[in-house]
Parts: sequence; structure tokens; C-alpha cells
Amino acid sequence: MIILIYDRNLMWAARLVQSARSLGHEAVMLSDHEVRPGDVAVVNLSDDASLLSSLVAGLRDQGSYVIGHAGHKEKPLLALGNEFGCDRVATNSEITHKFESLLPAV
Repeated sequence: MIILIYDRNLMWAARLVQSARSLGHEAVMLSDHEVRPGDVAVVNLSDDASLLSSLVAGLRDQGSYVIGHAGHKEKPLLALGNEFGCDRVATNSEITHKFESLLPAV
């Protein structure tokens, strides 16, 4: 499975890439908002909302499963992920500790 990780926090994204690869997936770290082909996209919801809206829509249009994430206290950002149409919205803790269970069965 190809997992696209859209995040400007390179420390966080690098750890997530490593986690995805350790699970046997191909992972690509991206700091832009360009839609790229992939099976799953992990999107940091604390980024620019105007750019995230079109990114999530473009990823969904191409058939990617989109996971949006933010801190557990950032309820407005988590709600925004649902509003933008993310398939799944998760807290940062869930991404860190339950990443594999968040991925769709492919």
C-alpha cells in the first residue's frame, strides 16, 4: 500500500514514514498540498484550512482513503477534518499508537 504523509512537521512526518515502512508499506513524506497517487493519505489538520479543503477533495476524488489528524484537544480541527470529508479523523495519539488499525483493509 502506498501511504502519502502530508505534514510540514518533518520530525513528526519522518517518524510516521518509519512506522508505515515498518508495517511493510511504501510511505512518501510530502510538505506541499499537491495531490499525488496513493492508497492512503495522512493529512495534518493543523495546516492551512483553505489548502486542506481542496487537498482532501482531490485525494478523495482519486480514490485515496484520507486520514486527518490533530491533537486530542483540537476539537475544531478534528471537526474540520470531518467537514472536509476525511474518511477517518484521528488524534495524534491514535496515529502514534494505533496507526495500523487506522489503515483500511485493502
